[in-house]
Amino acid sequence: MSRTCQVTGRVPGFGHRVSHSHRRTNRRFDVNVQRKRYWVPSLGRTITLRVSARGIKVIDARGIEAVAAEILRRDGRI
Repeated sequence: MSRTCQVTGRVPGFGHRVSHSHRRTNRRFDVNVQRKRYWVPSLGRTITLRVSARGIKVIDARGIEAVAAEILRRDGRI
């Protein structure tokens, strides 16, 4: 599963692990992605989204109806 938020579009960042001897190896900063189910009255069904913690806050602020409409307009499916 790609660690991408369906609401905010956040993707993993990349950087380096730095050891005590200061050797650098690659690492990945994953997004805090959760699978959440929401009931959408306009669709008459539940949808499952892969959302980050910030995405959950966006849904709480704007409402699932507005967010679902935006995802449908952008991606064409949920």
